[in-house]
Amino acid sequence: FFMFPIFWVVSLSLKSIPEIFVHPPLWFSKNPHTENYRFVLEHTHILRQMANSVKIVFFTVAITLAVAIPAAYAFSRFRFRFKRPLLLLILIFQMVSPVIIAIPLYRFFVQTGLINQHWSLILVYSAIELPFATWFLRGYLDTITPELDEAAKIDGCNRWQTVRKVLIPVCMPGIVSVMILVAGHSWSQFVIPFILLDDKALFPVSVGLLNLQSSSEAITVHYLAASSVISIVPVILVFVILQRFIVGALTSGAVKG
Repeated sequence: FFMFPIFWVVSLSLKSIPEIFVHPPLWFSKNPHTENYRFVLEHTHILRQMANSVKIVFFTVAITLAVAIPAAYAFSRFRFRFKRPLLLLILIFQMVSPVIIAIPLYRFFVQTGLINQHWSLILVYSAIELPFATWFLRGYLDTITPELDEAAKIDGCNRWQTVRKVLIPVCMPGIVSVMILVAGHSWSQFVIPFILLDDKALFPVSVGLLNLQSSSEAITVHYLAASSVISIVPVILVFVILQRFIVGALTSGAVKG
């Protein structure tokens, strides 16, 4: 069910124009047109757009984790006033759609002179992903016994050393899961970069694909499909690599027995 759309895009990317519109539809091209990929790589800006996406996603994940890990630790281990209302407020922010705030964000960045910059997207993406990351990691930390913190304190660790040397390694499966989800969400964002970026040289791949849509002058479905396949390869590779890491981390727990 989930693989069929991917299969169909791959199939389209290897077809000629007559094969795309033949009836009944062809499952496989009789003569796969790999030149569709060559055309996309040589005559479009997809490689630069993918590099833009990698840059945006990398810094978004880094900033999100840098803020979410200490926040999750504070909500999990500390007792302070308004703790539950603050958690509820974070959850409310998580329910706000990026589409709702897109136009106000555009006006804000225009007034502050930050429009048409990758750092604008990175800050917005991080703000969007932080509530989810904080809630997720806070729930993961709640499953870890506080005795681990006490053991680290007895060994002479302060709070920062406890988080860095003890809890982060134990929480690595949860952290990697957050990395996968945040990276996937950021890679596929369309509305925010479409509104905040005007320079085509700065477009991420999600917006760049829009330029390959079919028009009245030319049929580009096969090129759009080829570009789509190229654009999802990095996401699949990251998921496969980190998924193996998650399995390894889950089997090497910190507390036995």
